[in-house]
Amino acid sequence: MLKTLKIILNLFLFALLLYVLLSQSNNFARLIYPYPYKDLIVHEADKYGLDPLLIVSIIRVESGFKEGATSDKGARGLMQIMPDTGFWIAEQIGLDDFSKDKIYEPNINVLLGTWYLNDLLQQFDTGLYPALAAYNGGRGHVKKWLDSGIWDGGKETLDDIPFAETRSFVGKVICTYGRYQRIYGGEKSER
Repeated sequence: MLKTLKIILNLFLFALLLYVLLSQSNNFARLIYPYPYKDLIVHEADKYGLDPLLIVSIIRVESGFKEGATSDKGARGLMQIMPDTGFWIAEQIGLDDFSKDKIYEPNINVLLGTWYLNDLLQQFDTGLYPALAAYNGGRGHVKKWLDSGIWDGGKETLDDIPFAETRSFVGKVICTYGRYQRIYGGEKSER
């Protein structure tokens, strides 16, 4: 009898917890999909007319919001910028006193990453998917894939991307972006 009562109490507590979580689903979703660096992201995205939710999605996938993240290949910071790419971007935008250690600074990293994504979107005006693939796999590779017909740049053909890491990256960003749009899409941004 006591064992049955404990089971019923546990089921009741579980149901109560589930009810609270579901009734506050947007708040719960925001715990699972946080939006750190929001002001910075909105500011940089606004410069190029980009959706800040796309930028936060890239950051979540690339670094999990860890400023000091460094990939096995040497990409750094929130948006995982390679040092050579960082130097090239800094030159393009006239950023003085740039060093590879500055890539770890959130304001520099998001500035570089957002500019770079915008540059890729302009180059690959065929859509978001080639730009995201180029962000991860390199613009030269993506241009070759598109020009040779290996990949047509579409969402339905992401499996045709030759690099597994790039395929995974694009799929994760698109999925994460959809979630951020559902969670945060209805609110006004601080533009």
